[in-house]
Amino acid sequence: MGIVEQIIWLIFVINAISAIVTVFRKPRNITTIWAWLLTLIFLPVLGFLIYAFCGRGIDGETMYRFEQEDEKRVKEINEIIQHDNRHVDYNAPDQLYPAANALVKFFKNLDESPLSIRNEVAFFLNGTDKFERLFVDLRAAKSTIHVEYYAFFDDKIGNRFMRILEEKAAEGVEVRMIYDPWGAPKTDKKFFETLIRNGGKVTAFITSRNILAKTRLNYHLHRKIVVVDGQIGWTGGFNVGDQYLGESKRFGNWRDTHGRIEGTASFTLQEIFIRDWNASVKDKSQRMSYLPEYFVLPEKEITKGVGMQIVADGPDTGTQVIKDGFVRLIMSAEKSVWIQTPYLVPDETMISAILIAVRSGIDVRIMIPNMPDHPFIYRATQYYANYLHQRGVKIYHYADGFIHSKTMVVDDELATFGSTNQDIRSYELNFEVSSFIYDPEIAQLFKKIFEDDMQDCILLTDQIIADQSRWLTFKQQFSRLLSPVL
Repeated sequence: MGIVEQIIWLIFVINAISAIVTVFRKPRNITTIWAWLLTLIFLPVLGFLIYAFCGRGIDGETMYRFEQEDEKRVKEINEIIQHDNRHVDYNAPDQLYPAANALVKFFKNLDESPLSIRNEVAFFLNGTDKFERLFVDLRAAKSTIHVEYYAFFDDKIGNRFMRILEEKAAEGVEVRMIYDPWGAPKTDKKFFETLIRNGGKVTAFITSRNILAKTRLNYHLHRKIVVVDGQIGWTGGFNVGDQYLGESKRFGNWRDTHGRIEGTASFTLQEIFIRDWNASVKDKSQRMSYLPEYFVLPEKEITKGVGMQIVADGPDTGTQVIKDGFVRLIMSAEKSVWIQTPYLVPDETMISAILIAVRSGIDVRIMIPNMPDHPFIYRATQYYANYLHQRGVKIYHYADGFIHSKTMVVDDELATFGSTNQDIRSYELNFEVSSFIYDPEIAQLFKKIFEDDMQDCILLTDQIIADQSRWLTFKQQFSRLLSPVL
């Protein structure tokens, strides 16, 4: 062996040892370990650069450290919700599945998410309808508008949105906005200049600060939240951009699910916004307090409420609260579990829950896009779609544009919607928010929506899988290997 070969071999050995030491420095699941080992060993130097920004985990900074008075105020607000619940008729979780009551307790214990009852909820599946109704609420705002989006584009709908915020700020309404620069790459200081000059306040999410020093490139604000006057909340899957109105040639029709919540569940969205704001602003003097005007009981009389919990999750918690809630929902099913998700890259726990349901005779259906928006993630989605189909799950490829909806409906009892995808990134890396609804009418509505969407779907079959080329199969299997780090 020549000197050159010896040097190459030595570099390979040192790189492999460094990779092993690096990956095993912190606890990880086995699939993530193998994914990072492959990346570090077969991409020398470059692999370590990727790991530095995407694999080190959230830094040691305590992101949501409450002051004592904040903790006290949050408990007081939750008590207000619980007291208000007594005055509204609703389908209590203990009237539904036993698992529903257990799920309520689970979220209360881990996330301090109160069960809220006095709510009216309307759903929007079309971007134009969603934004036109949202703009009505924004224009009617009297005291506060709090906005938090992953993607906020400098395009037609983004500028319409921004002009309304600028006008309301000029009227004296408190306008605050949190955004993620990685989801909104063209929204710079100039984009927010007029809003700030008119009295509005804007901050990038904390994970976008000091990226080179903190190496938090892999952690994104994925939530979509708007709270108006402390009593109307918006959350779901739509970001702010023309493509979400179906105006993109690449995607065509954009099918999503977003909810307008009028009631006390908006209090939880408000708490999430305040926590995110306080974690993100640089100066402690800019922090928000839990003021009464941020938490206003509904003005309209709501005699029949929708029981729901809104749950926040992120890599700072150390617990995959939302995913565990999904698992609990699936395990409670007696007849059916129907899921819509743009990305299907589940971890072993979720796969086990799905397969246990199928093997128990539960009708499990999953609807995914029939086109990619992220090539590697789409190929991994195809791999898991094929895998689950071959084990009894009905897989539907949505063919009328792009489906971005993140919903789950269990039997005719329980439902969820929000920002959380069925993928490892949403489970472990993103800051998400999802709503868990304990109301048969909403569950039946979600099932009807799913059935309507099925008319625009291609049902995956054994023949479709058999007809896939070897090259496509290779890309699916390779992408699956990288799924823990996508």
